[in-house]
Amino acid sequence: MNTSLKYNVMKDLTKSESLHILETNYIGYLSFIWENKPYSIPITYYYNKEDNCIISYSDEGHKIDAMRLNNATSLAITEIESINKWKSILVHGKFEELDGTFAQHQLHKFTLGLKKIIANKDHEYPQFINDFPNKTKSYKAPVVYRIKILDLSGKSS
Repeated sequence: MNTSLKYNVMKDLTKSESLHILETNYIGYLSFIWENKPYSIPITYYYNKEDNCIISYSDEGHKIDAMRLNNATSLAITEIESINKWKSILVHGKFEELDGTFAQHQLHKFTLGLKKIIANKDHEYPQFINDFPNKTKSYKAPVVYRIKILDLSGKSS
């Protein structure tokens, strides 16, 4: 039987390889529990190396309500080139809601970090990111949060 698909053996990524994926991407799938059901939704994030945490923000809603009740979360990030060439990491962590000037400072880090990653990865320079901190002052402020990383693992083909 001849098959066109080759099956590669999965290998574990080193911590360094996993961290590289985390810090060179900005979209992942955040998982949390709400009303005894698991949810997984895409988010934009920034990995803050200094504090070993993931920074993000959101409007009020069921995601924030869920993480306030149960702070256990995970974030999955995947880089896929083909069916036989991919890398994926999973971060387990704890949700922490931020407020005041600390939240503003973290949101500023998020904005600057995201601009650099998008420029490096996608060779794009989105203007909306420059205006983001100013826009949030005229609207209801978002909930700024971080995920403190407890564990990190990765696999590749």
